[in-house]
Amino acid sequence: MPTADDVAELQAQLADRSVTRRPTVQALEDRLFHPIPCLDHGFVRVVDYMGDDDAVVQAARVSYGKGTRTATDDRGLIRYLMRHRHTTPLEMCELKLHVKLPIFVARQWIRHRTANVNEYSARYSLMDREFYLPRVEDLAVQSTNNKQGRGESLDANAAAEVLRLLRRDHDQSYETYEHLVEDVGLARELARMNLSVGFYTQWYWKVDLHNLLHFLALRIDPHAQYEIRVYGEAIANIVKAWVPHCWEAFEDYRLGAFTLSAPMLRVVRRMLAGEPVDAASSGLSKREWTEMMQALQPENKA
Repeated sequence: MPTADDVAELQAQLADRSVTRRPTVQALEDRLFHPIPCLDHGFVRVVDYMGDDDAVVQAARVSYGKGTRTATDDRGLIRYLMRHRHTTPLEMCELKLHVKLPIFVARQWIRHRTANVNEYSARYSLMDREFYLPRVEDLAVQSTNNKQGRGESLDANAAAEVLRLLRRDHDQSYETYEHLVEDVGLARELARMNLSVGFYTQWYWKVDLHNLLHFLALRIDPHAQYEIRVYGEAIANIVKAWVPHCWEAFEDYRLGAFTLSAPMLRVVRRMLAGEPVDAASSGLSKREWTEMMQALQPENKA
């Protein structure tokens, strides 16, 4: 839950008004500073942004303004850029977010080394007593066919025991942290070391649109870990409102697309020519064949 200081800061930011000549997006202006809840204590909120769909178009054309081009022309150009992976115009747009997230999610997130990050420092400030506890339905056993994924959900009794143990350990570690800081006087940079990766941290994260879309392609994928996917989906909704033409092209040419390798393409051409091709005669690995055939299956309209 937000503290009184958090609420006061938000109200001050919302009350502030600036006059600008730079392009703005009303749908994003309406979202500025408003936190979008994520998990049990986390959030994402837009702090600042630069550019819009027009900025991508102008960068591609290196022009001063809209000129005589129509919205259809601009949409078509953005789709061309995305389709052919001409990504530098997308780098002209930037988004700055304030994110509150569990430390273990932050460790996954930081693997994307294409953004500017400034994280809350536990060397200078005290950590809050806020830690992540999963929902019962999100507790599952280790997957038997995926070394980094989850399998079947735990039964109610096992889930309750997991949550009891997690809360006990988090409470104990924070009480030790408080004792070391307040009673022993241990330096904060040392006292923090017993806190687990389930505790929450915060950061400012600034990234250009090209790298942001790459982040989202990985982190809203159904195979991504649930906890980071929650943040990815929140950010995806922000991007949809910010650059709708770019997002539409991204959905069509990245999220909803499948890339054929050269061997896969040769197999498809053989099929189109009427040649019977199966896994054994395709020349593809078992995994490649399975992935290709899954992509070629008719969509389920149910």
